[in-house]
Amino acid sequence: MVIIFPTDTVYGIGTKIFDIDGIKKIYEIKKRPKDKPLACLCASLDQIKDIAYITPDAEKLINKFLPGALTLILKSKPDVYEKIGYKTIGVRIPNSKIALDILKENGPMLTTSVNESGFKPINEYDLIVKEYETKVDKIYKSNELSSNISSTVILIDNSDIKILREGQISKTMIDECLK
Repeated sequence: MVIIFPTDTVYGIGTKIFDIDGIKKIYEIKKRPKDKPLACLCASLDQIKDIAYITPDAEKLINKFLPGALTLILKSKPDVYEKIGYKTIGVRIPNSKIALDILKENGPMLTTSVNESGFKPINEYDLIVKEYETKVDKIYKSNELSSNISSTVILIDNSDIKILREGQISKTMIDECLK
């Protein structure tokens, strides 16, 4: 099952983490290169711990910025690697009631922004319905405001930390947290 739902940043298109058919469908819909992994939205720290290894620095960042616009790329647990082939996985807890309710009900979900790969995210409900209603199983509407700014993405490899994309959460904020 593939759904589109609002988050605190942009609308996401997603499927349950181990739904292989749903994952394939997202890649087809977005015309996304197969070597570009999907991020995983989670409802809680416990859900993150089920799929990834959390370093002390990762835990500091999670406690400070999540739920919120921060994606951490962490080493995957064996189950994730065996079932979907991800050695690392980008995880985030969105600060959105609708998204959190969906994630509590469905568990972690692999997601990406709603758009054709390489284009700007579509964040207007009516445009999303017009373009995607026949391609997905359900589209959720939100009255919550989203930021329209993508999350900051950080790769954490043991004690090495690298900012891959600076979004709402700045490098200065991250450095301050990790002092």
